[in-house]
Amino acid sequence: MKTQFLAPLCKKLVHPARTAVAAALSLLAARLLGLPEAFWAPISTMIVVQTTLETALTVSWQRLVGTALGCAAGALLSTRFHPGVLVLALGLFGIGVLCAAARLERAAYRFAGITLTVVLFAVASEPRWTIAIHRFCEVSVGILVGVIVIAVCPDPAVGEGSGAGKGRQ
Repeated sequence: MKTQFLAPLCKKLVHPARTAVAAALSLLAARLLGLPEAFWAPISTMIVVQTTLETALTVSWQRLVGTALGCAAGALLSTRFHPGVLVLALGLFGIGVLCAAARLERAAYRFAGITLTVVLFAVASEPRWTIAIHRFCEVSVGILVGVIVIAVCPDPAVGEGSGAGKGRQ
């Protein structure tokens, strides 16, 4: 009787346990690399581990390309113009056009837009290009750790009505 009750509960705990371990590993990896805002790594990891390995592999390169694009655009715009609403809107539109021209998916544009915004409005304690490079590294560590965790420890509940299956980016 206890086993019948505990089995479904244990199955539901796999996802939060895997997410917690993956986020902790990516934070540790980013800290080990000396990245200044290591918290971006577990944020990226938590996005990646919400999917299956197949989906993560398909979408993660789009996320990496989008992150690189957002970093470059944010650094370039913030060194040329005072960050503000108009610069943000034009930057987002510009990277949207680039993503469309390059036939990138929405995941790339979403990460590009997020990264553009962060780099554009980050407190400038360092040169913008340095901030952009750090952000790219932090997000990349998070994506890589997330994909590795999914490959090593797949979540049996993903794809079983959890809403985190193939169609999600």
